[in-house]
Amino acid sequence: MNKAPGRGPAGDCMAISIKGDSGDPMVEPNVIPLVDIMLVLLIIFIITIPVMTHAVKIDLPRDNPNPPDVPPEVVRIYVEYDGSIFWNGTPINPQILRDYVAVENTKDPQPEVHVDAHRRVPYVYVANVLFTLQRGGLQKVGFVAGGSAPEAAPAS
Repeated sequence: MNKAPGRGPAGDCMAISIKGDSGDPMVEPNVIPLVDIMLVLLIIFIITIPVMTHAVKIDLPRDNPNPPDVPPEVVRIYVEYDGSIFWNGTPINPQILRDYVAVENTKDPQPEVHVDAHRRVPYVYVANVLFTLQRGGLQKVGFVAGGSAPEAAPAS
């Protein structure tokens, strides 16, 4: 039996398929660009991770194991929408506010000052109160939100 080259055992032709000669769409993804991007990201991470592991020295405050026994004195200042000022519920004028601030500045420790204002008060009234507190030398000033208008002191 004489076989021709390229023929199978049964004498048929062996067929080979080359990609693209069929009408079927190609369903295999091209992973080479994906691999390239992953390698670039890997190199970037390898370079940047040692930089990120250096510690930043921060001086954190230490916990005070002995808190003060007596809570600090608190002064409440309320500014009404018309600019009137209340010192711990007592209505005062700006000159009396300056006098009170001078007295509180001499105390050791200084009291905490909580400033509250009516929700529709013009900012200039609150700024004037803050300016008076700053010029008076008070250091512990904070804002209180949501408080109600102080009750006037009962007349004696």
